[in-house]
Amino acid sequence: MNTIVVAITGASGAVYGLRLVEELLAAGRNVALLASASGLAVLRHETGLDWTGSAGERREKMRAHFGTASLEHYDQDDFFAPVASGSSAPQGVVIAPCSMGTAGRIAAGLSNTLIERVADVALKERRPLILVPRETPFNTLHLENLLRLSRAGAQILPAMPAFYHRPQSVEALVDFVVGKILDTLGIDHALFQRWGEGGK
Repeated sequence: MNTIVVAITGASGAVYGLRLVEELLAAGRNVALLASASGLAVLRHETGLDWTGSAGERREKMRAHFGTASLEHYDQDDFFAPVASGSSAPQGVVIAPCSMGTAGRIAAGLSNTLIERVADVALKERRPLILVPRETPFNTLHLENLLRLSRAGAQILPAMPAFYHRPQSVEALVDFVVGKILDTLGIDHALFQRWGEGGK
C-alpha cells in the first residue's frame, strides 16, 4: 500500500505531526492521518484546531486544513481500515508525537486501537516504524520500552532539534525534526541546512 500513516498521540508537540503531513502531501505522498482521543485534545490545546466529531467530520476538517481531498482518516476503533491489515500494510508509519503510554502499549504487543494495530503491522511486515517521543526526562520504563521497540525494528527519533544551523524561529526547530523524519523515510526535502553545507 503506497500510503504513509502519520499518527498524533497525547504527548506535547502536535505541530510535528501537522508539519510532517504538510511535507508528505507536498511531496506527492498518500497520507492517512490518525489521532488518538488524547492526541486530539492536545492538538486543540496547542494549536486551536478542533477536530472533534465523527470520523467523517474529522476527515473533512483535516482535508480543509491541509487543502486536499486526498488525505485519509480513520477512527481509532476502525479495524476494517486498510492500514490495519498486513495484506495492505502502509509504506511507513510515523507516530509524531509519540506518548510514552503509546510506546509502552506498542512495546507490549497490544493492539487495542488502530494506531497500536498499525504500528504492530509495520513491525511484523518489516515496514518503517518511526516513533517521535516528546517526553523529558525519561524514566527507566520509558527507556526500556524504547529499547525494546528499537530491537523490534522501530526507529526511535526523539524530538531533539539541532542548533548548529542557528535556527531563528520555533518553526525552524520543528522543521529540523520533521526533516530528520523525512530523511529516515528516504524523502528529499530542504527543511534545514545540513552540517558542512553553506560554510561556517
